[in-house]
Amino acid sequence: MTRRPHRRAAVLLGVAAVALAACAAPVPQPSPAPVPAVAPPATTIAQSDNVLSDLGTVLAAGDTALDPALLTTRVAGPALAIRSAEYVRAQATANAKPPTVIPTKPQALILPQTTAWPRTQLVVTEQPDDLQAPRILVLLQNEPRDQYHLWGWGRMGPGIPMPPTATPETGSAVLAPDATGLLATPTDVLIQYCDVLTNGAASPYAATFAPDALRTGIEAARASTVAGVGTAGTATETYTPEPAPLTTLATVDGGAIVVGQLTTVSTVSLTAGGSIPILDPFYAVLTGKQSASSNLVRTFTDVVIIYVPPAGSTALMQVLAAEHAVTAVTAD
Repeated sequence: MTRRPHRRAAVLLGVAAVALAACAAPVPQPSPAPVPAVAPPATTIAQSDNVLSDLGTVLAAGDTALDPALLTTRVAGPALAIRSAEYVRAQATANAKPPTVIPTKPQALILPQTTAWPRTQLVVTEQPDDLQAPRILVLLQNEPRDQYHLWGWGRMGPGIPMPPTATPETGSAVLAPDATGLLATPTDVLIQYCDVLTNGAASPYAATFAPDALRTGIEAARASTVAGVGTAGTATETYTPEPAPLTTLATVDGGAIVVGQLTTVSTVSLTAGGSIPILDPFYAVLTGKQSASSNLVRTFTDVVIIYVPPAGSTALMQVLAAEHAVTAVTAD
């Protein structure tokens, strides 16, 4: 992964003059520019800087007012769902649990090498002032005239290095959801990771994924919930990938970075009577209740950014960054 250069070379634009022949001769028609063998990066460094500057301004306005309506010009998808829920949480807790810090100063850019849309670029941010882990921001442009939007973000795992990627000036190749030449196709990577979350060490794919903070946190929280319910009921969780990865960008070692969305549904059901107290003020606001008589269901929106080594490699697939956030709660 290449850090952004501090100096940027100016691009000199040459203008070709076309001489007109005599009046009787036809006017020459300009030849079309040759199509490059490799697509250029979809965004320049300067354009990415402008996107991040605008995003920072929009986030600051939304965070100050705790109003998701102020985010829609630059935030969409799971990022908007998570941020909207965070605003509810901040209001419910008198800002004791404020929105996640999202830095917009880049440490590195991973730009797509493409002439098509949608376009997705990744931004590795500088470390936040609160010394939490840097974030990987996922910026998406759906159509040529659309603004880039923050589609999602993930907190980088502690001590996990980024794989080597092409310079922003070159751009990284965009791979299809069913691309071969990797340890698993991008679509299969998300399916397999969900199986690991579900079955742990018993999953047939457990040995192909390195340990990561998201899995550790989910397993610990699940065990705590199961222990809390005890014999009074059941606690179950399901992990479902969205139909296809958002994007897959090639790395210079022949591997890829896969970005996708998962949905986690955590259900607590009573079987021995009684009720489930809803002590978290955030959950109480979302449900409008202080207790559940039979079921409490929490839905998490998850963003995962996974490095996938090339086929034949002995390296493991690794979650580079992830976000796991409650975006809905129901009680009945």
